[in-house]
Amino acid sequence: MAMTALAALAQVSYSRELEQRAENGNAQAMFELSQCYRFGKGVEKSIRLANQWVIRAAEAGHAEAISFCDEMGLSFAPPPKPMTYTVAGVSFAMVPVEGGTFTMGATPEQGNDAADWEKPAHQVTLSSYSIGQTEVTQALWLAVMGSNPSYHQASHIAWAGTDLQRPVEMVSYNDCKAFISKLNQLTGKKFRLPTEAEWEYAARGGNRSKGYKYAGSNNLDDVAWYNDNSMALDPYYYGTYTVATKAPNELGLYDMSGNVYEWCSDFWGTYFSHAQTNPIRGVGTERILRGGSYSVHDWYHRVSSRRYGPDSAAEKWIGLRLAL
Repeated sequence: MAMTALAALAQVSYSRELEQRAENGNAQAMFELSQCYRFGKGVEKSIRLANQWVIRAAEAGHAEAISFCDEMGLSFAPPPKPMTYTVAGVSFAMVPVEGGTFTMGATPEQGNDAADWEKPAHQVTLSSYSIGQTEVTQALWLAVMGSNPSYHQASHIAWAGTDLQRPVEMVSYNDCKAFISKLNQLTGKKFRLPTEAEWEYAARGGNRSKGYKYAGSNNLDDVAWYNDNSMALDPYYYGTYTVATKAPNELGLYDMSGNVYEWCSDFWGTYFSHAQTNPIRGVGTERILRGGSYSVHDWYHRVSSRRYGPDSAAEKWIGLRLAL
């Protein structure tokens, strides 16, 4: 309820650091900042800015902000509702992504970090589709395939996460195609790998995008496991973590930056400047990998960053995310 939420914020006061965290995509900071503006706590009172920030927090899925907006009659667009599927007792969620037009590649927020192979930025129009709320877990792979190929399994470090809820890895593109084929037999659906354009549009937040550099934030620590924080809890652990333990992006998608790289269906190739609709690169020798992993630094986790590998590559930092 709103008054309960407000009571919990009694000690919160405006700071530039709080506003920066909110601007970087931290939903809790957005909510706290909204109340600073609402009651003039360390900043000039502004109901307009208060409502703006609490709505942004609600749209990011912040429970107290959602409750506050409901109680105060503030309209907001909640994240799209996932559809849940179950295979052999293991459930996974797919998030609907409303189609639209976006600029793909080296957009301004990427700054000087954008590589030549992310250029030129170009317009892409996509039809609606669904994408996995998380990376495919070891639990789901095991349920479908009857075995778990992952390198990061049993660990004495409990806080790294329940083993089977970490992303599956050590899976090649060919392995992923076999997994999806069997998954489709079991479900009667037509799951697939996302195209590179679908992956980037979803990582950017689709038509809800706030223009962040990473998937859901300008602060990578908020949304990703990567090399600077994957060993933070223990200098002897270097690997994957339970999915969905970092904050989601604008669509409610987790780990689109970090944890493990994700296969896309396209072959690697250079970009063209002309506008495209539902593009997929069907000719080449190596496949697209997106999203970064626990083993690489921040540069690789940007929403426009691209990498590639042969269909047979199976590494402890490569997994997958489903599309439908």
